Amino acid sequence: MVAQEFVTTAFELPGYRVKRNLGVVRGIVVRSRSIVGTIGASLQTMVGGNISLFSNLCEQTRNDAFALMLQHAEALGANAVIGVRYDATEIMQGVTEVLSYGAAVEVERIPK
Repeated sequence: MVAQEFVTTAFELPGYRVKRNLGVVRGIVVRSRSIVGTIGASLQTMVGGNISLFSNLCEQTRNDAFALMLQHAEALGANAVIGVRYDATEIMQGVTEVLSYGAAVEVERIPK
């Protein structure tokens, strides 16, 4: 799998150069809220503050989309992903798509 230190929102990795661009990679996850989670979150809104049920759901969804993107990059033979971004779209009420995407590249260390 692509190592975390070779994944960045920047378009370059210090000390490395892009040897080959393998194209756009993505990880897409579509999630819906459960009825139990929705009720629990509704109760948390009455108290105010962080709605941890939704925060946890969002964090797990982003992690899953990120992991799928890295799997896609690995399948193409990449050893790095640059220009990583996230996007989210509500498909219908209570159903959200989370997309993690970037450019899969093969990088090599710049000789000193």
